[in-house]
Amino acid sequence: MANINYQQLTRTFQRLSRFSHLSSIAGWDMAAMMPPGGSQARGEALAELGVLQHQILTDKNVANGLEAAQQENLSDDERANLNEMARAYHQAALLPESLVEAKSLAGSRCEHAWRTQRKNNDWQGFAPNLKEVVRLSREEANIRAEASGGSRYDALLDLYEPGMTSSRLDVLFADLKSWLPDLLQTVVDKQASRKLINPQGPFPTEAQRQLGLETMTLLGFDFNGGRLDVSTHPFCGGVPEDVRITTRYDENDLLSALFGVIHETGHARYEQNLPRQWAGQPIAHARSMGVHESQSLFFEMQLGRSAAFLKHLLPKIQQHFGSQPAFSLDNFIAWSQTVERGFIRVDADEVSYPAHVILRYEIERALIDGQIEVDDIPALWDEKMQQYLGLSTEGNYRNGCMQDIHWTDGGFGYFPSYTLGAMYAAQLFQAARKALPDLDQNLNDGNFSPLFGWLQQNVWQHGSRFSTSELITHATGEDLNSRYFREHLTARYL
Repeated sequence: MANINYQQLTRTFQRLSRFSHLSSIAGWDMAAMMPPGGSQARGEALAELGVLQHQILTDKNVANGLEAAQQENLSDDERANLNEMARAYHQAALLPESLVEAKSLAGSRCEHAWRTQRKNNDWQGFAPNLKEVVRLSREEANIRAEASGGSRYDALLDLYEPGMTSSRLDVLFADLKSWLPDLLQTVVDKQASRKLINPQGPFPTEAQRQLGLETMTLLGFDFNGGRLDVSTHPFCGGVPEDVRITTRYDENDLLSALFGVIHETGHARYEQNLPRQWAGQPIAHARSMGVHESQSLFFEMQLGRSAAFLKHLLPKIQQHFGSQPAFSLDNFIAWSQTVERGFIRVDADEVSYPAHVILRYEIERALIDGQIEVDDIPALWDEKMQQYLGLSTEGNYRNGCMQDIHWTDGGFGYFPSYTLGAMYAAQLFQAARKALPDLDQNLNDGNFSPLFGWLQQNVWQHGSRFSTSELITHATGEDLNSRYFREHLTARYL
């Protein structure tokens, strides 16, 4: 049999993919449907599944197979798949089984308790669980850094954004910090003179849910392979064949849940359109979290906040919530494009959003590299919020350092992908506009198919075949260039 070692590896990774499928759906259920009393048992079950996957992936037969398959006669795609297999193996083989299990258990415990602790502004209750997650994350970072020769933080960053380093991030973020505060102030000052009419609620949850479902349909979500539910923190999970997205509702706020749904639909469309002919293989996975966030922000910000899209959304809003002065087209667009400094990252506009990300990046890097401790987080968070957004979070843990879910399960290194994603999204949209001369007219007419077709052709269908740099260069003609993000913000808001 030709390429016998490679074929054996594909069977092993197919098996791993099926376990990962179960883990993902059990994780979604834990966040969206499971009664509170099931937390410990579910956490233990997920940890057991994680250990099993780790055992399969780090088996010596996989190591031997990877070495032998390098000598086999593989196609370019098979070679790319083999490279992704090797990357997964080497990442997993570094960690002892005991650490994999301990991390999973600590993450489940911290995340479950966080749901009520956040609601109750209970930092004192939250901190001990977070300390254990941080301790284990540092242990992992130490092991990975020793193997890579880089910093502890970079070793975790590489799990989410392969090839990215904090030194490159520092350059990108320093550039952002050199112009973004002035742009933010200019936009806020410019908008201050507008006479906006705020929509009058309440906005019943069920009506918001129906609006979300219709918007997902407008954006091409395949309901035969996915669904919408509720969770404490919006997310997209599941697998390409069964994508689960969640949002949270506030009957006094129309936009938060709606744009949460649009954001998660961007993630979902990417997942639903990954290369199915490679299903179960690493090459069929999304390229990186930065690329994943580029798709959610492409949908939420580049498309979703555009005047053309808002024009097609407005009739659906009027249908569910009636006609009121706030729902005139000009007022609705201006209201949806309002820029203001706020506490909550997931509700932030696209101008102030990067400040939220840079704040988290600076804190989590210092935390993993051992320069600060968990007890230092609230004061540092308050200091940076005042510095970057002019807001104080002193004593306000719920809307400050406890608002996100990512650190509860040790997701250190994830946050930079949001702002990288915003930059990639702006660059991709500019490239799509260049490639599709009629794009603006299409969007104005409510015809989003050409845009989605371009994403399918240039991003979605490639999965992990290329590195992030190669993927972006193939799609746009150049590697990541932050000037497109600046040009986009300037054009839309000034």
